Amino acid sequence: MIFVGTCGLEFSLSTAVTPRKSFEADNENCDVVIGQARQCVLHDHDFEAITNKLIQAGSSLDYLKYADALFEIILAGGLIQPGGSYVDDGVPLSPFSILQAKHPASVDDLKNYVQVLNKLIRRYKYLQKPLEEQSLPTLLQYINRWSSDQRDKFAVTVGLLISQGIVSATCLQTLAKDHLVKNDTSITVLAIIFRAYLADLSMEHLATSLKRGNIKDLLIFFPPNRRDGKLLDDFFRKENIPQVADWYTKRQQVLAKETIVSELKDLCAHEESTENIISSVHSKLEENPLPDTELIQCLWQGLMASVDWSTRTDQIEGLALREIGRFAPVLEAFSKSPKVEVALINAVQVHCYDDTRIMKAFVPMLKVLYNKDCVSDQAIIYWHQKGSKPQGRQYFLKATEALVKFLQEQEDSEDEE
Repeated sequence: MIFVGTCGLEFSLSTAVTPRKSFEADNENCDVVIGQARQCVLHDHDFEAITNKLIQAGSSLDYLKYADALFEIILAGGLIQPGGSYVDDGVPLSPFSILQAKHPASVDDLKNYVQVLNKLIRRYKYLQKPLEEQSLPTLLQYINRWSSDQRDKFAVTVGLLISQGIVSATCLQTLAKDHLVKNDTSITVLAIIFRAYLADLSMEHLATSLKRGNIKDLLIFFPPNRRDGKLLDDFFRKENIPQVADWYTKRQQVLAKETIVSELKDLCAHEESTENIISSVHSKLEENPLPDTELIQCLWQGLMASVDWSTRTDQIEGLALREIGRFAPVLEAFSKSPKVEVALINAVQVHCYDDTRIMKAFVPMLKVLYNKDCVSDQAIIYWHQKGSKPQGRQYFLKATEALVKFLQEQEDSEDEE
């Protein structure tokens, strides 16, 4: 192959499985390619020429058979033996490899190397799978043995390979191995990979790549005693990629909401007491905290989802009022501020807008919440003046005019006294 300056590579890989005449023929082809490619490398890293030689070599060499060796040489400069050290065969490391890129590691410089791989794999599509499933995971598991400079170059390359769609993020699962997680090796490498990816693409794009790569939780890359959302948030902000921290926080909040909604449905279905429901919610919040305004909307959704709404149309309004009265103590326990109260009113507004059967029950529902101390008169007035949601706004504002006027007059009367 082109990168070691000797055909011994072909011999060592094929002796066990290839007849003598076959691998000798391969070696002769290999020698020719080596000589041509070395000329390309020596001429100031002519990436286009190297790419062409690699593609030409694939017509005579069995790249699929030697895919692991091919990629180890391009990525690491030589063959890697179990344990992570280079094979001691007396062959010098290749002058063309990722680890021979400019120092310090640069996205712009390493894009040239990645482009070589990209063009090679586009020509020989069967090479994509061994790169993703074998070569990258193998090299990543030994990354703790490399110098910081080598680690940086390789991590940037992995980030670019994933961002350009050459491989999926599945290879990153290797970084969850215990020997890499300890001493922060995994998260340090992961931060470099993410930074390279985000140099050209958005966090939303990266999130999609992680999902497709079955990377479900970034905490698995942290040491067990540091698997905490706050520590993760701080780490990625210090690494100057706050978008990763923001995305993770939002994602955890979504998961927390789904968990609470599901839990509420189960608790209500089993007719648990108000005290047990409130205690369960607090327990979930300890695991995954939520902003108060997000929580109150989540509680409303969960409680309403537990109701069987398959009743007669002329009875559904009465059902809604009864259920709200039953659930009011739970909502009241978490309505801690005017801002949360407005968020609750908005949750009711959107719910009534989505379920047109109970649109006319909006004002009676609001009155129940007011009488049960879930929302205050100030919250209702503020909501009416400038806090409402766009969904059905004109209808709901018109419907609540009389209630708001009453509350304002009541407030004015109390002020006069």
